[in-house]
Amino acid sequence: MDFEGKATATTATDNIELQEPATARRPLQLLRDTEALLRRPTVATLVPILPPKLSNRLQTTSSVAEESLKILAEINLEEISDFELRPARIFVGLSFVGFGALMILVLLLYLNTLQLELKTVEQIRQYWYQYIWCVCLGVAGMFILGREAMRPIRKPRKLRKR
Repeated sequence: MDFEGKATATTATDNIELQEPATARRPLQLLRDTEALLRRPTVATLVPILPPKLSNRLQTTSSVAEESLKILAEINLEEISDFELRPARIFVGLSFVGFGALMILVLLLYLNTLQLELKTVEQIRQYWYQYIWCVCLGVAGMFILGREAMRPIRKPRKLRKR
């Protein structure tokens, strides 16, 4: 008996060629349009169900999101320089370090207040996974900050006006 199947028909993927769209949209425009396609029907569904005060706030928030994303979609990501991204990278690194440290403190507070019956070795044995996640988050933040500290600073040249 032959248990191996043999493919005799051609598959549909052999004959398909994907075409590029005529006008390539930028990523932020795609984000704006996708978010709007998800937000608008959701708001339209929720507004009749919610109390009047809450539905007004939801509609206001939706219109603010519409305007904010319209402004955001006008940004050209190609024009942002490496120097302009430096503060954002530093903030992300500091956030990782701070959040990791905060979570370790919360874990220790939890263990010392609500898990009094466990000894230190038992606490480590039971909660090592959460501790390692918090430490790894902090170490990742330190790597981001270290990389940023070692990166050479190249300020953009300003054009002289005569």
